[in-house]
Amino acid sequence: MKLKLKIQQKIQLFIISSSIIIYVIAIGYVSLNARKMAYNDATEITNRHVLEAAKNIKAQLDADFGVVRTLADAFYLYKEFPKDQWQDIVHRMYSNVFKNNPNVYGLWDSWELGAIDKNYDKPYGRICHTFWREGSSIKNSIEYRSMTGDPPLYTETKAILVPSISEPYLDAVTTSKQETLLMASLKAPMVENGRFIGVIAFDITLIQFQKIVEKIKPFEGSVAFLISNKGVISGHPDMGLLNQKIEDVYPDDVKKFNIPQKIKDGESFNYINKNSKGVETYYSFAPIFVGNTQTPWSIAISVPVSNIMSKAARNFRISLLVGLAGIFVMILVIHYIGRNITNPITKITQLLNLLSRGHIDEKMRLNMNSGDEIEEMANALNSSIDGLNKKVEFANHIGKGELSYEFSLLSNEDVLGKSLIEMRNSLIKAKEEEEKRKVEDEKRRWANEGLAKFADILRLNNDNLEILATEIIMNLVNYLNANQGGIFILNDGDKENIQLSMLSAFAYDRRKFLQKRIELGEGLVGTCALEKKTIFLTSLPQDYIEITSGLGGANPNSLLIVPLKLEETVLGVLEIASFNIFEKHEVEFVEKLAESIAATLSSVRINIRTSELLERSQQQAEEMAAQEEEVRQNMEELQATQEESARKSAEMEGLIEALNISSFVVEYDIDGYIQNVNDNYLNLLGVNRQEVLGTHHSGNMEFTDQQQTDYDKFWKDLRSGKVRKETSTVNIHNKQFVFAETYTPIRNTEGEIYKILKISNNITDFQKK
Repeated sequence: MKLKLKIQQKIQLFIISSSIIIYVIAIGYVSLNARKMAYNDATEITNRHVLEAAKNIKAQLDADFGVVRTLADAFYLYKEFPKDQWQDIVHRMYSNVFKNNPNVYGLWDSWELGAIDKNYDKPYGRICHTFWREGSSIKNSIEYRSMTGDPPLYTETKAILVPSISEPYLDAVTTSKQETLLMASLKAPMVENGRFIGVIAFDITLIQFQKIVEKIKPFEGSVAFLISNKGVISGHPDMGLLNQKIEDVYPDDVKKFNIPQKIKDGESFNYINKNSKGVETYYSFAPIFVGNTQTPWSIAISVPVSNIMSKAARNFRISLLVGLAGIFVMILVIHYIGRNITNPITKITQLLNLLSRGHIDEKMRLNMNSGDEIEEMANALNSSIDGLNKKVEFANHIGKGELSYEFSLLSNEDVLGKSLIEMRNSLIKAKEEEEKRKVEDEKRRWANEGLAKFADILRLNNDNLEILATEIIMNLVNYLNANQGGIFILNDGDKENIQLSMLSAFAYDRRKFLQKRIELGEGLVGTCALEKKTIFLTSLPQDYIEITSGLGGANPNSLLIVPLKLEETVLGVLEIASFNIFEKHEVEFVEKLAESIAATLSSVRINIRTSELLERSQQQAEEMAAQEEEVRQNMEELQATQEESARKSAEMEGLIEALNISSFVVEYDIDGYIQNVNDNYLNLLGVNRQEVLGTHHSGNMEFTDQQQTDYDKFWKDLRSGKVRKETSTVNIHNKQFVFAETYTPIRNTEGEIYKILKISNNITDFQKK
């Protein structure tokens, strides 16, 4: 059964049991925490030592690298001096630098002979200056190397065009040295236009770093060691491990934790693993980035975990004493604290219960002056109640639609207040967007209704161009609430004098039929038609246009000129003037309407032309009827001559048949286009009749200026009635023919020349004879 006890009773009841539980928990927690803290502190110290060692080694290497790069940068001026002079300068400079840097074991360079000697054209061959130390003395040499080809090690050096640090190696560059040491080279290449021209390098022994490694002893039994980028041990208290691969010394660690790759990536990392003796050991690695090289080294420290945990036992004894003292103090103060806490908590609990039920009232405030957290709790509750009352008031105003009502946040962490303000702002934004949407909907509705209205106008008045133009401009001016407008139509009957004519105008509800013609490119209307683009002006010249009424006149405030285009063909121009400034949607409406007007204008013009053609056809039919009557009257007269004509016709047909058999006959119209040909001509060309009819006499011909002049005179003579005889040579199916041609103008009964008859005879054989 659950006991319902007051806080004071619970404190009194459970004090002893709580003390025992706290004691056990405290001792256990402190012991575990002490072990963890000891481990964390030890690993942190180890990590700091390894990072500090990495910084020290980096600082020494960076200092040496700075000197190497400075020398390399300085020697780019080698071309400004004669070869002997700059080599002497280099030699003396190397000597001074080497003397002033006793930590440098060797200094050497390599200059490509192809870069410093214009007469040397081989891709290999170099001159080397070398300085090294033997005991307390400094020695140097100048040698020519690679004269028969570059060795693999130097080829690798030439391929690296950025500063680099070499892997550790036993000194073997200069064979005359009397000692062999483990060292590394700091190399600064000299590159000119992407071409390797030489390299300057410091050889540094790893003894100095061995000394740093041997001094790193954060804990008893700890060991520090230095590893190169490719995993070569370059410093270790055990000298027998130097210059060995880490895979060989720590094979299990390398397999489990991928140490070589992490070293190459320049990572800081740590792990726990058993060493070669089976002892659990903590390892910490820190990268060493040397200068701007891309081959970081790494330094590591290993510490037996058992040495790290020696601090935990001492912490356990301290934890035990602290736990006992805590129980004693707890028994003394628990009664006093319980009494001072429970009474205010009871009052606060009552108010919280009211708040949990949604009750908010100004009378719910508490007045406490205990000066402790209980008073702060009461004040915080009072602030919450005040804030909730303000939020209720704010929400009520928002509910009434008073979106401009101001509200202040309790603090920057007032989430509810921010949410209410965001809600108010969202409502304001939604209201604004709703108003904008209504405006845009109204514009779209206005435009759609206008397009529908004018679609009816264009459909009902598409048989009379003038009435259509009048209806369009009158309704458009009224629909836009404009004051004046006009429609200009393009007259292109005369291709050499294309003009825009005002078809209809409208002003102040009165039609104005103005006889106004405008050239293309003339004024704004002509410019609009020529450029095929809308012109919209809000600042008009004083004398451009005036809107007048019975009381006077004034200049408009805006002018809209829109081309009537149909597939990039301008058929006319709309011009509308208004005292009001046209809005963007009105301009877009007029532009869309202009497309429909242009399509209708094109259709109307086609219909008008069709009607004119029909009228002309009817008139011609009536004239033909009259002519038929006249012909009937003349039939009797013609009958008398019919027999004579028939006889002559038979003779003529026989003559034509003989001519068609013996010659090549072609009939042209007066413009030079073939109207008829005989079978001989078609057989000669090897084509059918449809392929020839309608082709021009000059087809497949090319003329010079003089030939063109002669050709034009040839046809001018034929059209004037002169008979022309020509001899022409033609290549047909890769065979050459020579023709004697006679061009005879043929007249109709009225004496007018209506065709040209060409009779050609093949005289190729006569020409050959």
